Amino acid sequence: MGISVLTPPSAEDIVETVLEFPDNRLLIDLCGEFDRNLAQVEHQMGVHVLRRGNRLAVIGDKGAREQAAAVLRSLYARLESGRGVAAGDIDGAMRMGRPVGEAVGIDQGELFQTGVELRTRKKPIEPRTEAQKAYVANLFQNELGFGIGPAGTGKTYLAVAVGVTMFISGAVEKIILSRPAVEAGERLGFLPGDMKEKVDPYMQPLYDALNDFLPSKQVEKLLQEKRIEIAPLAFMRGRTLSNAFVVLDEAQNATAMQMKMFLTRLGEGSRMVVTGDRTQVDLPRGTPSGLAEAERILKGIKGVSFNYFTSKDVVRHPLVGRIIEAYEADESTV
Repeated sequence: MGISVLTPPSAEDIVETVLEFPDNRLLIDLCGEFDRNLAQVEHQMGVHVLRRGNRLAVIGDKGAREQAAAVLRSLYARLESGRGVAAGDIDGAMRMGRPVGEAVGIDQGELFQTGVELRTRKKPIEPRTEAQKAYVANLFQNELGFGIGPAGTGKTYLAVAVGVTMFISGAVEKIILSRPAVEAGERLGFLPGDMKEKVDPYMQPLYDALNDFLPSKQVEKLLQEKRIEIAPLAFMRGRTLSNAFVVLDEAQNATAMQMKMFLTRLGEGSRMVVTGDRTQVDLPRGTPSGLAEAERILKGIKGVSFNYFTSKDVVRHPLVGRIIEAYEADESTV
């Protein structure tokens, strides 16, 4: 059953849009416990939402209330499809400005026209911004994809989610995740344990992402079987990576030589993703970043995509986005 929109004809002068929802049980889920979902919409969209029986009245200026009404309709449609609504889903609906969450397969011809859901073993993952949506689409469509932008924008998280989705579907046989262990430097030898124990702290964000998408026992088993590999960039030398989904994280800390070495590991049936933040280069002064060089050289090459993120794409705590904007503003005045 559809949702009745009961906006009066003279909408230009009316500050209220009323939405009617036919299923009261779904409306309860839409509002959330103690109406916290409505409070989130109110706070972030600058409107007031009043519940009247099986109707919601959205009060505010015309543009804001129309956007808020669209968000509420999309979230209700999500509930009608049998899926839940959490704070992140509300945030995603508000950022996207249209209904989100339509599940797709990687073989569909028109990817992500209304939304995307990446199927993992633990939970579905959805892009929450237009930039994230375009990024995910490009990772499916191109053999090599670059995700460049500040921390918290989902570059690595979404890349690993795409890798897990392709692995589960059988499109690739293994997942390989790598980072330059540049922070370790000469201190690496002084850390306790064998080589794996020495480098694992630098790889932990990649383990964290994997454990978000796959049961921990399965991750452990796949690591033992070498169907998932997590290793420093230096360990990629001399290999040909075939039928694999390969992610290089923190690529701004790869030297030009390391980046070329990594990119030329691409084997038959493989996909590669390179993620990085140009503002967080930890290489020694005077050493050029391989990410910047690759961006300059590979622009326009067929099969290579570049996606860029800004502070508006930050999907961590809202304060993270404001912190990034403050730093960017300060740097522009120096």
